[in-house]
Amino acid sequence: MRILHTSDWHLGRQFYGQSLEADHDAILEQVFDAIVAHKADALIIAGDIYDRASPPATAVRQFNGFIERVAKDTDAAIILIAGNHDSGDRIGSMGLMADANRALIRGPLMPDEPPLLLEDKHGVVAFSALPFGYEFAARDCFGVTEIDSPSDVIAAQIDAAKKNVPDGARWVVTAHAWVSGASPSESERSLGRTVGGVETVSASLFEGAHYVALGHLHRPQYIEADHIRYSGSPLAFGFDESDTEKSMSLIDMDESGAITLTEIAFTPIRQVRTLRGKLSDLLASGTASDDFIKVVLTDEARLIDPMKQMRGLYPNASALSYERDETPHDVEVTDSVTAALTKPSEVIDEFLTHVRGAAKSEPEAAIIDASLAKLSDGEI
Repeated sequence: MRILHTSDWHLGRQFYGQSLEADHDAILEQVFDAIVAHKADALIIAGDIYDRASPPATAVRQFNGFIERVAKDTDAAIILIAGNHDSGDRIGSMGLMADANRALIRGPLMPDEPPLLLEDKHGVVAFSALPFGYEFAARDCFGVTEIDSPSDVIAAQIDAAKKNVPDGARWVVTAHAWVSGASPSESERSLGRTVGGVETVSASLFEGAHYVALGHLHRPQYIEADHIRYSGSPLAFGFDESDTEKSMSLIDMDESGAITLTEIAFTPIRQVRTLRGKLSDLLASGTASDDFIKVVLTDEARLIDPMKQMRGLYPNASALSYERDETPHDVEVTDSVTAALTKPSEVIDEFLTHVRGAAKSEPEAAIIDASLAKLSDGEI
């Protein structure tokens, strides 16, 4: 079985106010070419197809045209899920008229997760597609009030999927999550519960799967084992990704479920680059380019309108700073859950402590408690 794994297209996204429509057109052409050239049996898109829940019409047409072309001009099956940027209902509606023998399209959470079954000369491969969902939606879907974290959501989805995998079948899971040990980028949106809890999930939840096709994080990478992988986004969406080579993951699965990976590099029409040095040196040595550029100046004194001068060479220069002003910062990930979502007063208290370094005062506590009481009574 040959699988092409991609994710996090973010159609409709802009880069510092600049449209990426042409950039995405080039990327989609490369995905299609890879399906044809490598005779892929299945294409996986592991969430964040669009950049927002209500994408622009141009992005919808762009995606619809690509899917129509894959359906008409290739034999590849399609497995796609909603990510945290997508509208689950919008993605789910795509599957209403799809060929159930060739497509698995999952938007909202469901209490039962039937797989798409594909066959090769070695037998059946079962594909389970687990869309992104928040805790409150998972509690309602699975009827479990104790779902309080992204890990609990994934665990419930895995249970719903695993029971439908035929005996002896090789199993491929597609999910959209932040798995512990993975390296994030600046351009990913939080999965929602960063104060009072953890948004990472353990790789051990995917036990039994022969390949786990992950979405959400934008750097291509393995997690703990080579069969649990992020394909990464096809384009760099932040300057911290300027040193990251973007790629698709071509997965060959043998009769035992063991995989062989081939990375197929994307070739963007515009690079994302950071230039560092004195303004005079950068202007003297530079070559005109449409690339997205961040400029870090090492000049001691501030200069007059350096961005205007840089844009003479680089019209898409998007950010400028001085090296002396840059201070490194680390993103701290909380490793323990303290406040439960079922106790909003405690969540508010942790949020205030996180933001300003001090818990709520007595007058604030009185206002919060009164407001929560009115909310509970339906007065708000």
